[in-house]
Amino acid sequence: MRSAGPRWSTVLFDLDGTLADTIPLIVASYQHAFRTVLGQEVPEEQARAWIGRPLLPALLEASPEHGHALDAEYRRWNLAHTADLIRRYDGIPELLEALAAEGTRSAVATSKRRETARLALSGVGIEHLIDVAAALEDTTKHKPDPEPLLHAAAVLQVAPADCVYVGDAVVDMEAARAAGMAAVAVTWGAGERPALEAARPDALCTTIGELTAYLLPQDGSRTEAADAKHP
Repeated sequence: MRSAGPRWSTVLFDLDGTLADTIPLIVASYQHAFRTVLGQEVPEEQARAWIGRPLLPALLEASPEHGHALDAEYRRWNLAHTADLIRRYDGIPELLEALAAEGTRSAVATSKRRETARLALSGVGIEHLIDVAAALEDTTKHKPDPEPLLHAAAVLQVAPADCVYVGDAVVDMEAARAAGMAAVAVTWGAGERPALEAARPDALCTTIGELTAYLLPQDGSRTEAADAKHP
């Protein structure tokens, strides 16, 4: 069955938990930093709740006195263990290739630093398929503020209304809405499905196959499972 053509000219992706399975790495990095600097244990659910936010502000909020030390230890340990703990999501390279074949532009808008984001893309073997249009150092405000997404659209010279943002966190959906972009939630990352549903994305996809079918619908098929409108 032929593609009916892409829904949007440009697809912007979150990185952590969307394009690359960095969740175990991030959780372990938080836990190591708190254990080393403060002698405290951080529950996994708390570490996962910080995913999607810029690192330093989250750490300063958790510990104003020791936030910078936590940040330094997190980054040191994270970098040292990236190759060991980062994992590829099966189907993501094929999705990016399919989008490119249809003439759709794809880019990353992330709260990671640019160097770290590129390292993650390289770690899962997709650095040749997608570039970083917005990283932590590119804007002064961060998700759920729309500034990173608007910066990415400006870099790509495309109108926000012609973009969709794909992410695994509520802040991703909020940023997309505020930027005037369509919002698509995915459930294979750190976000909890009930919270994602409550954010009322244009679609909620549970598999990469569903996401591919939603972004690139086939003639005669609207992929109702992925085309999830919420009450």
